[in-house]
Amino acid sequence: MAFNDTYRFGAHAIIFNTEGHVLLLKKTYGDKGWSLPGGGVDPGETIHQALLRECREELGIEVQDVVLTGFYYHSRLNAQVGIFRCSIPKGSEIILSSEHSEYKWMHLSELSEVHRIRVLDAMEYQGQVASRVF
Repeated sequence: MAFNDTYRFGAHAIIFNTEGHVLLLKKTYGDKGWSLPGGGVDPGETIHQALLRECREELGIEVQDVVLTGFYYHSRLNAQVGIFRCSIPKGSEIILSSEHSEYKWMHLSELSEVHRIRVLDAMEYQGQVASRVF
């Protein structure tokens, strides 16, 4: 990669409910598909700061128990993405930003292949950060 080349750098949260379902958000922009909470890292931010900011903006909640479980290169987007297993405080109410129209707790079988692999990596995390190319 040359010095002036650009690529995206993001941080996303995998949040499970008590039934083991994963929180996904329906976007109001782009392909309007379902995605994990999170987004791009701003200049001057660490990936942890970006994750906390994005979750606060998108969910209206401060995530906790933040653990980096995977780091992935998505060739279609030319993006590096850090995936963090997180939790939300018990009794928290999700308040979506205008970037998302709804949220859903999805079973592993409902997830896209990429989401499923990243969620499985988070579920199976034993201290070794996963790294994959999609």
